[in-house]
Amino acid sequence: VQSGILCQKGSDPMITWSETRDIFSNGVWRQNTSLVQMLGLCPLLAVTTNFVNGAMLSLATILVMSVAGLAVALLRNLIPYEIRIPVFILIAAALVTVVDLSINAYLHEMYNILGIFIPLIITNCIVLARIEAFAAKNGPLQSLADGAFVGLGMLWTLSLLGAIREFIGSGTLFSGIDAVIPGLHGLQVLPADYPGFLVAILPPGAFIILACLVAAKNWYDARAAQRKPTLPPQAATAAGH
Repeated sequence: VQSGILCQKGSDPMITWSETRDIFSNGVWRQNTSLVQMLGLCPLLAVTTNFVNGAMLSLATILVMSVAGLAVALLRNLIPYEIRIPVFILIAAALVTVVDLSINAYLHEMYNILGIFIPLIITNCIVLARIEAFAAKNGPLQSLADGAFVGLGMLWTLSLLGAIREFIGSGTLFSGIDAVIPGLHGLQVLPADYPGFLVAILPPGAFIILACLVAAKNWYDARAAQRKPTLPPQAATAAGH
């Protein structure tokens, strides 16, 4: 902080391929907000009763996070440090309002399904956390990429969780897609007389399936770490010197 204004970490407005790759890897996998940081669990567990609901809420969150990160990165040198949090919230709230009204106007049926969870994007700690931890300290392009890729990590997690819950719970996939694209219909994957598994659609099922996804990610990361070549002791010592 310099003279009460948020200081600028980097003056280069461009973004390198290395930066893009690191931001992508962190947002989508290494620091995934759902599987690693465990943020935003309320919409994660409440909305993901099917693929379409999880995907649509994630897309709305991606738009808010990307534009909010870009706006904060552009204005950070004008924002007094002492009032940064209220300003960040106002920026995010304005964007959430635009998204909320747009979905209500153009996808009214989906708006009725998602309900209060669209306005509650502003209370999602993922949004404010990325603005405070990244956008307020980095350039506009980096902040835009960070918001998009963190949101992309949320998108594939919520979509996968919703698809698994929908498949196990009712034997279908993409049910409710007609609320987004009129004329399309969901797929009945399992036989029509499939009785369903109610627990998968209820919150306990969301917790169980989420725990399985977290365990699968941890297992994969552990296996990947084991497969990485390790330097022999002599080479490691030489590299240290």
